[in-house]
Amino acid sequence: MVWDWEFTGQVLPDLASGLWVTVQATVFGYAIALVLGLAVALLRRLPVIGTLVFAVFEFIRSTPLLVQLVFVFFLVPGAVAPLTVGILVLGVHYSAYTAEVYRSGIEGVQKGQWEACRALSLPAHRVWGAVILPQAIRKVIPPLGNYLIAMFKDTPLLFAIAVPELLSQAQRVGGQYFRVFEAMTMVGLLFILVSVPSAILIRRLERRYAAV
Repeated sequence: MVWDWEFTGQVLPDLASGLWVTVQATVFGYAIALVLGLAVALLRRLPVIGTLVFAVFEFIRSTPLLVQLVFVFFLVPGAVAPLTVGILVLGVHYSAYTAEVYRSGIEGVQKGQWEACRALSLPAHRVWGAVILPQAIRKVIPPLGNYLIAMFKDTPLLFAIAVPELLSQAQRVGGQYFRVFEAMTMVGLLFILVSVPSAILIRRLERRYAAV
């Protein structure tokens, strides 16, 4: 098969628009995963609610992301955009993982820090906001960064619910012109183009902020 540069240039704008949708899904989904994951990690420390939250998110973590995407897509009203469904499902699914990361970070805070807070009779919001969470989050920056990359690489699953992301666009233009080779190769290259700089940026953040 001969590489067709003219076709590659012709379909590049379509692939770029798909990449933009992919990046949006990743950024907004990751923001949900970070916030919801922290909320879940904190709720899990409560006696009764914690058990229920653990059961729900353990179920989410134990079922395939693709199944969740399709199930929620057909469950919600048709007025909800597929991209919105995809972002929400990605965020909730990955919050089950980030919650575990936060939990490990919180449990990794030294007992002396908790004892010092109790000795000083600090209110709960200062214990968590000024002492525990700043230390815990610094410890878990590397795994949180890894989940950002993992979520980005999982976005092609949005193809199943008709989100016009990168793979969906490549499939469309490849089928339209019967040249799947160039389209799929460009998908791989564009993923690398975003993944590698992101990984480098995350490593720099780790070196700057992560605790040893």
